[in-house]
Amino acid sequence: MLVLYGVITVIFFLFNVLPGDPATIMLGQRANKDAIEAIHKDLGTDRPLMEQYAMYLNDLSPISVHNYVNNESQWFLNPEKYNWKPIFVLGNKSVVIKLPYLRRSYITKRRVADIIKETLPETAVLAFTSIVIASIIGIFLGIISAVKKNTIYDRLSLVMAVLGMAAPSFFVGLIIAWLFGYVLTDYTGLSPTGSLYDIDVWEGEKMTLKNLILPAITLGIRPLAIVVQLMRSSLLDVMNQDYIRTAKAKGLSMYSVIIKHALKNALNPVVTAISGWFAGLMAGAVFVEYIFSWKGIGYEVFEALTKNDLPVVMGATLIFASIFVVTNIFVDIAYGILDPRVRVK
Repeated sequence: MLVLYGVITVIFFLFNVLPGDPATIMLGQRANKDAIEAIHKDLGTDRPLMEQYAMYLNDLSPISVHNYVNNESQWFLNPEKYNWKPIFVLGNKSVVIKLPYLRRSYITKRRVADIIKETLPETAVLAFTSIVIASIIGIFLGIISAVKKNTIYDRLSLVMAVLGMAAPSFFVGLIIAWLFGYVLTDYTGLSPTGSLYDIDVWEGEKMTLKNLILPAITLGIRPLAIVVQLMRSSLLDVMNQDYIRTAKAKGLSMYSVIIKHALKNALNPVVTAISGWFAGLMAGAVFVEYIFSWKGIGYEVFEALTKNDLPVVMGATLIFASIFVVTNIFVDIAYGILDPRVRVK
């Protein structure tokens, strides 16, 4: 909760010192003094900065205090903004439980929560597919590298890992889109652009899973490289432990030693990397989604940044921060399952 509070605070003050007037952005060529003042009043930007901060915290908090009598008040419990259930009433104030209110887009006037609700699942599918590909292939190659240490297999996997870490996602994305989407499209049948759902003239909206292949590979290359190196080094370290030598001395096969004894303990740093990268892929898919025209939250953030649509950017950043926090909680739980020594009694 403290991490989230810190992120909220930083986001609010960071975006409130940026140049640009939201009223001018919303009104465009129709901007005049009266209209600008009306927009400032509606957004609460005519108030002192600390009062705006308090209103922002109140909007985001699941339990908040509102004025339910005076509809001219900035603290008014507006049914167009909030979906709430009352807890208790005190005078003209009402304490309610509600969903966080992330404001509205300056450009489209839509609720930021609705925009995120539409786009986040597509990014989640892309990130999940990428991390699954990276995890399965990376763990397999890491085990092979550790077992075949200093052989040609080990050296090849390490070269691939270094190349994967050295190549930026936006650069790899351009090459993959050009090579498999244009040059070899007759053989692959893949398109360089496209989202999870495409619009067909006759069938309407339909799921197109093949559009997932190229962006998922692009997004999974760097975590794949990390997983290979971590799996190799961690497994080599575990294989030198006394209990592994004891298992070998008992005559167990190499397969049994690795799968039943070494792998479970060697996975701890790999789980950390996978979880961190999954949260990072959710937040860092901006350029990859833009290159492949994947209509996820990263694409939406890119468009919002180009148009200075700050509520969308702020809302998406808060969602990314929440994903990181929740992911780290699950990582702590996974640690306890994989390694009983770190469990809290």
